Amino acid sequence: MYRVALAFLVLGAVAFGGCSLNSSAISSGYAESDGPTTASVNPQSSSGFGFGMFGGDEPAPLKTKPQKVAALSDQAPSGSFEKATRGALSDRDYSRTALDPQQARDLINKYRREKGLKPLVLNAQLSEAAKAHSRDLAKWDRISHYGSDGSNPWDRVKRVGYPAKVAAENVGTGQVNFVEVLKGWKESPGHNKNLLLSDGTEMGLALVQDPKSEFKSFWTLVVAAPM
Repeated sequence: MYRVALAFLVLGAVAFGGCSLNSSAISSGYAESDGPTTASVNPQSSSGFGFGMFGGDEPAPLKTKPQKVAALSDQAPSGSFEKATRGALSDRDYSRTALDPQQARDLINKYRREKGLKPLVLNAQLSEAAKAHSRDLAKWDRISHYGSDGSNPWDRVKRVGYPAKVAAENVGTGQVNFVEVLKGWKESPGHNKNLLLSDGTEMGLALVQDPKSEFKSFWTLVVAAPM
């Protein structure tokens, strides 16, 4: 997770490959299997599954093992999410916060072109996966790459029927507009790597707002490529 200039504007990034485990500290892959898998998280670590306690950008190395996802408890795994301090963002104005997917896509693609990469195309299924996660984060007022049912980004991409060979997810909470969240992603090595995913061809993006929550805005970006 990357801590931007204003306290508690937080971001998270994680990348997945469909065939093998990536040894990078910020990336993890899940092979196709008959049962669900999740990444293990050390609750005592200063960083976790693509995000960490405030101040850390590089998460701890990940290990994977088959395990059942949460169902009846409707809780993300212990230590896998963060919540905002009460009132931390109460002085920010979110009255004009909105998402224009086409404009956001164009900003991301402009950045990719500057780095010699091909542009991304908006994909409705990936946007559906992003929207579902942003809604879940807003419901529980937290930032995480785990859903409240224990799902990881790879699970959510598969749920919408997208046949991914690679997928990456960036999340952000508390940003007033997309320019602000994109700036934070660019400045964070992990998030920047996902923005510039060379194998990526498509993207989905979502924003969910809840003025009653402490985080206020919940942004999710999914970059992927089909089989």
